[in-house]
Formats: sequence, structure tokens, C-alpha cells
Amino acid sequence: MTILITGGCGFIGSAVIRHLLASTDHAVANLDKLTYAASPEALEGWRHHPRHVLVQADICDAEAVRAAFRAHRPSAVMHLAAESHVDRSIDGPAEFIRTNVVGTQVMLEAAREHWATLEGAEKAAFRFHHVSTDEVFGSLYPGDAPFTPETPYDPRSPYSASKAASDHLVRAWHHTYGLPTFVSNTTNNYGPWQFPEKLIPLVTLNALEGRPLPVYGKGDNVRDWLHVEDHAEALVLALLRGQPGATYCIGPRQERTNLEVVRAICATLDRLRPDPAGPRERLVTFVADRPGHDFRYAMDPAGAEAALGWKARHDFEGGLEHTIRWYLANEAWWRPISDKAYAGQRLGGMKA
Repeated sequence: MTILITGGCGFIGSAVIRHLLASTDHAVANLDKLTYAASPEALEGWRHHPRHVLVQADICDAEAVRAAFRAHRPSAVMHLAAESHVDRSIDGPAEFIRTNVVGTQVMLEAAREHWATLEGAEKAAFRFHHVSTDEVFGSLYPGDAPFTPETPYDPRSPYSASKAASDHLVRAWHHTYGLPTFVSNTTNNYGPWQFPEKLIPLVTLNALEGRPLPVYGKGDNVRDWLHVEDHAEALVLALLRGQPGATYCIGPRQERTNLEVVRAICATLDRLRPDPAGPRERLVTFVADRPGHDFRYAMDPAGAEAALGWKARHDFEGGLEHTIRWYLANEAWWRPISDKAYAGQRLGGMKA
């Protein structure tokens, strides 16, 4: 079948496309606006594969989206395109509402129009898979049980509020129009090709350059870290096995404080590429906490594991070393981004 993927040149979307083309016979129509965070290079050898086509378009452009549906007639949709950086959403929420809320509404309407043209088995098999975040559930505190599909929504930032709104739209289109949609929510992702504004690549590259390693507050905020390749595998299984109206909470059960993550990055770099100036933990700098910083996120993935036949393969320490080794070997990709940022363009802060 042909799968229409939005945001397929992004960090998670490109991992999904690599996994799909490597492990299935399905074709991919990759609809991406190619914003600052897009990396077509992340598709690696699959970029010009005969089962992959890149459609440069904005998900808020209704006619362009409808044209993509008409041209490629997808059997399913994986909607990953989103503005996703919390600090950027605090500085400029309007773009997050436009992309994450309006863009999702445009995608849903185009999918509904397309679905109405299908018949029989094709119509019954069609799926609209909306990929979301654990941040829609708000903040956990020590001793709180992890998030589940039944956890009430309590978003705290413009980013998480815009994603919560898009989740609600996806469910409304299922209940009101019968469109076969479902939602997956996931934890913090990390791995190769992640744009250097997010915590792990930002700290890795700063540490390599001997720059300060900014840590919000006391560094005791907790996140649950999922390797992007594990997430990509789960998303593809969800697309193939997911049921309309369902919610799948995808996570690895690997909680770490931000400070633990930063220290692990420093220790791994010190081992792989020692700094003559000394251990890199000396670079840790505690900075003022950001507004509305959620204390803890954690996911209970038991339901998704049972329904999808999936479990995260990477442990955090091994996945982190794999990721750091990738950044050490791929300076040609991240160096221009890093140089441009330090020349005056703000990368943002740390998502975590």
C-alpha cells in the first residue's frame, strides 16, 4: 500500500520512512514543508528510492494537501508534522497553533474527503494515525503512576496545548464522521539525526566545543527516554495493527533526570573523545528554570506492548552511546547548523 506521511524529513518521520522502506514493501508519499528542522539527508540511501516520493507542501495549505491525496491515493496516513520545541512555543505560540491545530484540521478534512471515495476493503482498511506526545497529560510528581490512555489531559505549555487540541480533533473526526483515526502518545525521543536544539544533541555538541552545558533549575526534572528507532518500529506496527478510536501510549520505562542525562553524556564523551582540559562535567551550568516547566513525564506502555506486539529494544545507556558515536561521526551534518546558531541564530533551549 501507499502511506502518506507528513513531516517525513523530520527526526521521527525520517526514522519511520527508513524503517518502512527497509522492512516492508509499502510505498511512501512524504509530505513535508522542509522547515528549519527538516533534514532530507536523514533519509540517507532511501531518499531517491522508487518507493519514496517527496512532496514539498505545508499541511496548512488545504489545496496542496488535497492534491497530494488525489495524486497518491494513500491507503493510510501517518501524521507526524508538527512544531515541537517547547521553548520556541513559549516565545512564539502562534506558529504552533497554526501548524499543530489548523494543520491537523486540514489533514483530517482531506483524509475524510479521500476516505469517502474508497469502497469495500480499501475503505475498511484505511487508517489515520496521529502521532502525539506525553506532554498533553501535564506533569507527574514523585510517586505518581505513569501516564496511561485514561490519564486526563492537562497541558501546561503552548506546545502541549496545541498538541492536545490536535489529539481532540482527531478523536472528534472519528466519533462525528466515522473516520478511522487513532492516536499514539510517546515519551522524549533521542537518536541520530535529531536537530541540535534538543537536549541530548545540544549537550553533546556543546560539550565537544567546550561550551557551557545549560541545565534548567536543579536538573531534577524527569523524562522517559525512547530511542527513535524503537519508536519508529512501534509506529509502523501501530499503523498496521491499530484500531480506530484507540490510544497507544508508547514508552521504554527508562526515566532519567535531566542532570543524570547530562552527566551520562559527559562521561560517554570523556571515554570516547577525552578533553585535555579535564572531565566535561565541569561545563555544567545551572540556569533559571523556564516558565511552566513540567516536573516529570513517564508512560505506562503495557497496553501498547500487548496490542502491538512491541517492546523497546534499546536500553538508555547503550542507545545514548550509539547516538553520541553517530554525532562524532557525522560532523559534516551538524557543524553548519551549529556554526549558524552560534553566529547569531538562537537554537532554542532544551526541550526536556
